[in-house]
Amino acid sequence: MAEKLDWEHEIGRRIRLRDLHVFLTVTQRGSMAQAAVQLGISQPAVSGVIADLERTLGVPLFERSTRGVKPTVYAHAMMDRSLAAFDELKQGIRTLENLADPAAGEVWIGCIESVAVLMLPMVLQTFLQKYPRVVVHVTRLSSPTPAFRELNERKLDLVLARMTEPANNTNELAFQRLFDDRLVVVAGAHSRWARRRKMDLGDLADEPWVLTRPDCWIHMGIKEAFRTRGLKIPQISLMTQSMPLRMSMVAAGPYLTAFPGSHRSFVPDRWSVKVLPVDLPDCLFPLAVITLKGRRLNPVVQCFIEHLHAQIRGQVAAPDPAEAKIGRVVQHASVAPRAVLPR
Repeated sequence: MAEKLDWEHEIGRRIRLRDLHVFLTVTQRGSMAQAAVQLGISQPAVSGVIADLERTLGVPLFERSTRGVKPTVYAHAMMDRSLAAFDELKQGIRTLENLADPAAGEVWIGCIESVAVLMLPMVLQTFLQKYPRVVVHVTRLSSPTPAFRELNERKLDLVLARMTEPANNTNELAFQRLFDDRLVVVAGAHSRWARRRKMDLGDLADEPWVLTRPDCWIHMGIKEAFRTRGLKIPQISLMTQSMPLRMSMVAAGPYLTAFPGSHRSFVPDRWSVKVLPVDLPDCLFPLAVITLKGRRLNPVVQCFIEHLHAQIRGQVAAPDPAEAKIGRVVQHASVAPRAVLPR
């Protein structure tokens, strides 16, 4: 036990937070010289810090070459713990700030585009009205199946994405399912399809479509719906992740698209689109709040997550009788908490 205490004393005396900051900067930049420029110190000073760390730890942290430095397996292990240490310190400071002013703080959110465009504005408006001194940072995720790099690097507090379970790092991520969503088909409000009260999916097989890229759940869901019915895959004229662009193209006609059924009430009037009465095969896509397991979130982030769940629960509404068929399509989804967003 005495030896362990001496070791802990040596670590506390010889490794400083500044040293870990230099170490992390070198791993991120891949170069002692570039790290020195970013830190505003000399390259020999950076090299000296890394050399001292290697002597203290007794392992090589970097492989040196004329093209820069490459982290060793020891550096990767050290990097994960160093990020966690800095994050705990940052979260501690944020918690102290929140204790001093419980209605203030920061929330860092990553989300997919459909959530950022349609659902998040409503949630943020009510949240910021309740907590006007909170600052919210939103990063739109470019990938429909994100690698959660920003989350693992502690750059985000939470991610809102459509996934049943993590693609990787299963033991490091925590998932809170908000609700299961499904797709609806959309046409321009002035198109010939908007006047139809009944139609079959096969009626739309020869129409031009505007969809997301092939690895997105919307694209995959529409293709699977046609395959399930034994129909040919329709012509996809444009593929883009931009929901405003998809909706603008559909509103101008003659294109069709699809988007999450739960978001219908949030589509701006300027897009002039209408949900078509088309039954699609069951294909549920959960929207989840994703965080890091074991990470202690600051109180303001917890307040936002609770507010988000409350908003979802508070949006339960009966379907419009004029669109009973579409109402049944949305209500068929499994919801957790039991909730369906209104039209």
